[in-house]
Amino acid sequence: MSGWLLAIALAALAMALPARAELTVGRDYVAIVPAQVTDNPAKLEVLEFFSYGCPHCSDFHPTVSKWAAALPADVVFKRVPISFGRPQWASLARLYYALEAIGELNRLDGAVFVALHQEGKKLYDDKSIIAWVGTQGVDTKKFTDAYNSFGVISQARRGDQMAQAYKIQGVPALAVDGKYLVTGKEVKAFSELVVLADQVIDKARSDRGKK
Repeated sequence: MSGWLLAIALAALAMALPARAELTVGRDYVAIVPAQVTDNPAKLEVLEFFSYGCPHCSDFHPTVSKWAAALPADVVFKRVPISFGRPQWASLARLYYALEAIGELNRLDGAVFVALHQEGKKLYDDKSIIAWVGTQGVDTKKFTDAYNSFGVISQARRGDQMAQAYKIQGVPALAVDGKYLVTGKEVKAFSELVVLADQVIDKARSDRGKK
């Protein structure tokens, strides 16, 4: 194909594809002020603020998990369970970190959402959480030691402190590189929200390239 025919074909293809909307401040994302220091400055950090007790977080979990698994190598994804000052959600944040501490998070992460939102389990206090974990084949003493440990309690408290610093008002919420909070006021599905998050990640990457 000659050069001019190729140019015409490419132009026609571009016209046939839907235009990618430009990011708009306020609609798609907001700046986090002041910007927060991330744990690994060498990576673009994406945080998901969530709670096991949140039904929307439960619905979002399959989508965000699949999306996070396919993120580029320069992006690191972390989840931050928070409580908004609710004792029940604070216990669930400790559940998350305790499962992580004993190496059971990958196996039981989704099961916690199912237990709460599909099976109607009342996992909102120490006794009910420990009892449920025992039904999942976990050593309850090992779990209880982790659940009550200084490290796990400190992590849960830090999550709430981070939520305040990032000005999180609802969950699930995605924060990018300590600088941007994905708002997605016009998205109609979680699948659209992660596409929007990809665009915000691209913006954060571009911002770094300009320095």
